[in-house]
Amino acid sequence: MGKSLDQQFSCQMPRTRESLTQDLIKLGIKPGMTIIVHSSLRSIGWVSGGPVTVVQALMDVITPEGTLVMPTHSADYCDPETWTNPPVPENWIQIVRDTMPGFDPDITPTYFMGRIVETFRTFPNVLRSYHPLYSFAAWGKKAKYIIENHSLDYGLGDHSPLAKLYQSDAHVLLLGVGYDNNTSFHLSEYRYGGRKKLKKGSPVLIDGKRRWVDYHDIELDPHDSFSKIGYAFEKSFPNAVIHGKIGSAAAIFFPQKKAVDFAVSWLSQDNHRQQY
Repeated sequence: MGKSLDQQFSCQMPRTRESLTQDLIKLGIKPGMTIIVHSSLRSIGWVSGGPVTVVQALMDVITPEGTLVMPTHSADYCDPETWTNPPVPENWIQIVRDTMPGFDPDITPTYFMGRIVETFRTFPNVLRSYHPLYSFAAWGKKAKYIIENHSLDYGLGDHSPLAKLYQSDAHVLLLGVGYDNNTSFHLSEYRYGGRKKLKKGSPVLIDGKRRWVDYHDIELDPHDSFSKIGYAFEKSFPNAVIHGKIGSAAAIFFPQKKAVDFAVSWLSQDNHRQQY
């Protein structure tokens, strides 16, 4: 027999919409804020209502006057020739490329983004940007502004929702995850430059018809350096970063613009160090 909930979580009380709301407020999240959230449901502990409750608590705190954003990436919507985990048999590649459905923001699921993100994507009044790999979902006052006109080329760069968040003085909430999950550091990579340029392809819908389209991007860091950047950011700006707990989850809360600007400088210095 499996363990009872009491055995699994010892003396922990169940996490509720109200308890999570209070935890978010204690962390410094306020009504009217614009925040981008990266999350792990499991890290929070047992939540009554699961991911729905977490989304509701976030919305309760920032209110409709604020804006809640989450990355809703679908990294599997790319050329199957590039897949490595697992790779596609060579005689499958053209078949997959020809038959994969076009990206549809209403129905295309996220890929390895977590239950909170996938639940948020389906909430009423949540809008999703149109990018087959790097879409974002948003709710609240600035939702339309954040997700509209998401460029197919360089999808995490200066014509992406990340740049709109930067312009909106947004904050980042890492909820049970570390700096390696901080997508905003990718914006720093585009602004730093120096990355290898790539051509990518994905199936999309144009005037309701499926088409395969090619677009430009850069070779992104696989998050290997993001933890180093985050810890260096904390050391340089200790007063900008707030640590706390949301349920049982370790949470990190900080201004996105300051972190992005710092990462651009860090990447430049790191590249200089590697040259000598």
